[in-house]
Amino acid sequence: MTTPLLSVRNLNAFYGRAHILFDLELEIARGEVVALMGRNGAGKSTTLKALMGLLEGTRGEIAFAGRDAARLAPFQRARLGMGFVPEDRRVFTELTVLQNLETGRQPPRKGAPQWTPQALFDLFPNLGAMPDRPGGRMSGGEQQMLTIARTLMGNPHLVLLDEPSEGVAPVIVEQMANMILRLKQAGMAVLLCEQNFHFARLVSDRAYLLDHGRIAYHGELDGAQAHQSLSAA
Repeated sequence: MTTPLLSVRNLNAFYGRAHILFDLELEIARGEVVALMGRNGAGKSTTLKALMGLLEGTRGEIAFAGRDAARLAPFQRARLGMGFVPEDRRVFTELTVLQNLETGRQPPRKGAPQWTPQALFDLFPNLGAMPDRPGGRMSGGEQQMLTIARTLMGNPHLVLLDEPSEGVAPVIVEQMANMILRLKQAGMAVLLCEQNFHFARLVSDRAYLLDHGRIAYHGELDGAQAHQSLSAA
């Protein structure tokens, strides 16, 4: 059996004294897109932050790229090839598109696609049409694309993608779906945090459903949607 790129066991996370995630277990392989579904407050974004090492007091086992990553700092996880695209679009508003991309540049990484600005402009034609535009003069959807592209400049093996379809135009959502499928074809793994079942269905191989910080379902995406609907009844 192929060793997963990311393997998580008994992951627990806290905000202060509040227990948010309870004994999560999940896996993702190279070249796989896995959706992490759930309503607002289910713990999706917290899961991604815990995987990236951004929360204090996290407990559990996190194996990534053959290494024990549970005790590594965020920058060390990034060096192993873990990329994180947060929900809030953290672009440098005074820098141009090209300059924003350059802030994410990292050396080539063995076994991972090597991304250049030109390759990313091919992936995101909208960005290719505005390389000199300041980040602060872009639409929300364009800023989302730029944030993803800047993360890819780090040449990651895995992208943790937090609600990319939230608040963006349908045409941008379609472009993002195509982008995720191209990452999959390039052998990258994507853990997609989403509420939008339609978007997740376009790109995902399977899904985990989070409910109040616990894994409530794992399997086909349609099963996750049905389980969420039943739990709300």
